[in-house]
Amino acid sequence: MHLWLAILLTALAGAVTADESVSICHGYGCLAQAHIRYSEGQLGLVRRIMARATDAPSERERLAETLGSLYAWGGEQSDIHNDRGGNYADDQVSGRMDCIDHSTSTTRLLHLLVRRGYLRWHRVLEPQSRNFAGLVPVHWSAVIEETQENEPRRFVVDSWFVDNGHPAVILPLEDWKKGAGPDV
Repeated sequence: MHLWLAILLTALAGAVTADESVSICHGYGCLAQAHIRYSEGQLGLVRRIMARATDAPSERERLAETLGSLYAWGGEQSDIHNDRGGNYADDQVSGRMDCIDHSTSTTRLLHLLVRRGYLRWHRVLEPQSRNFAGLVPVHWSAVIEETQENEPRRFVVDSWFVDNGHPAVILPLEDWKKGAGPDV
């Protein structure tokens, strides 16, 4: 009986402390994917950073920092370390990422945080686009929504604006749709 209990506890401990992998898109249009493994140590650091959030605004601040770290660790394992903000600064290098790569990958990273219980004041929505003349999508971003508000506010989580490893830009969705964000 004790042997079975020890085996069960060992299996449960392994499930709780297992590394996690996420596919990160690159190459423009998610042409290629790098399978990035995040160690339990890295995820423990993320947990501690996110646990310092005391409300939705502070969670967004921690989230921007966390995503920068997750992308930096991904850059240690792949060519995405070459990615620069926007579409022109990385000049055809391997690992470059467009807004489709970023919106897809950031959404995947956000879901990782949700699975681990690290987001307390936001939920993850599908990526959104902002359109030229209201018709043609010209830029995509990951999106989160506050969960504690009577009228939930939505925010873009846009890592495309910054070089690999820098904090993501988080803006109100409506402002972003009107063109807000760094000029890259």
